[in-house]
Amino acid sequence: MTHKVHTNKPTAPGPVKRVILFVLDSVGIGALPDAGEFGDTGANTLKSLLASGPEVKLPNLIKLGLGHIEGVDYVPRTQAPAAAFGRMSELSNGKDTTTGHWEIAGLKISEPFQTFPDGFPPHIINAFEAQTGRKALCNKPASGTEVIETFGKEHMETGNPIVYTSADSVFQIAAHEEVVGLEELYRMCEIAREILRGKDQVARVIARPFVGKPGAFTRTSNRRDYSLKPFAPTVLDKAMDAGYDVQAVGKIHDIFNGQGITEEVHTKDNMDGIDKTLDYLKTDSTGIIFTNLVDFDAKFGHRRDAEGYRLALEAFDQRLPELLDAMKPEDLLILLADHGNDPGFKGSDHTREYVPLLVTGHYVKEGTALGTRETFADIAQTTAEILGLEAMSLGRSLAKEILK
Repeated sequence: MTHKVHTNKPTAPGPVKRVILFVLDSVGIGALPDAGEFGDTGANTLKSLLASGPEVKLPNLIKLGLGHIEGVDYVPRTQAPAAAFGRMSELSNGKDTTTGHWEIAGLKISEPFQTFPDGFPPHIINAFEAQTGRKALCNKPASGTEVIETFGKEHMETGNPIVYTSADSVFQIAAHEEVVGLEELYRMCEIAREILRGKDQVARVIARPFVGKPGAFTRTSNRRDYSLKPFAPTVLDKAMDAGYDVQAVGKIHDIFNGQGITEEVHTKDNMDGIDKTLDYLKTDSTGIIFTNLVDFDAKFGHRRDAEGYRLALEAFDQRLPELLDAMKPEDLLILLADHGNDPGFKGSDHTREYVPLLVTGHYVKEGTALGTRETFADIAQTTAEILGLEAMSLGRSLAKEILK
């Protein structure tokens, strides 16, 4: 992990010099009004995961005001919320990771990325096999853990990659690190990324390496996402171009294909993501720290493991005070999510939901009710105003509402 902090830093117009965007991946708080169009009527990620345990153990999120957010009446309220609070609607047409994060950064996705609910058609698979020199196994929507158990033995015997998708716009390639190797797996992903453009465009190609033996396979932390470049400048680009630091933690670098990011660090799990964020908080950077904690989604939401999800959120809550204590007076923390992934819902895929919004920092007016925001892009617009950047074309800034 490197800390390449700009020496000639721009001066933010107000007291806040650094915005920490902290995404609790998939922690939705209830179905959006159009959820039925996505098959997600009644979904509520937070409610489902909390129902899996005897009591709510989220004292620090509750202290910030989680229970004061509209619709979150299943979480206790606190007498005096320590943060500004609200909920956010997704304006874009989708419910995937890329769509959510790009909207947080200021872009609206009108045409959803391609999905392949029946697997990839012959012209895609034929091109992939011809260019990689390997046959594709599986080629259908599947759970990542189940697919390696089903096809892992054949993969080890043949060296053929396991290709699968989901309801999201993804082309996933699983391969054993000791059979195919990471370099070859990443090469195959780069080939697939070039194939899956135009009318076959998917949001992400994902490398899914694993290790172990039949009956005891485990995925490793060497996952890599190959995303498209955003189609227009995001608030990250504007911050970087203005001379600010844009520090990416977790899969943020992959989601934006490196665009608008000055330095990045990948993470092994949620706790590592918190550790790496704390490392960046200790630097004298100004601008943006953008963190994603993916375990909620990847390890628990997709696997419909409500109890595991609850325990992971409780583990985050226990470490939240560390983040708050590490913040400088000129820091602003924005906690939110990018979509839902209800562990109590049918299937194994994301759900179209509102996401929570909690904003805290030395200069934030505590207890400010922010209501229901029309778009995640309010975050980009807020960040742009705070850092003195050119306004985004989408979203409404919260700066005047939240800052003292």
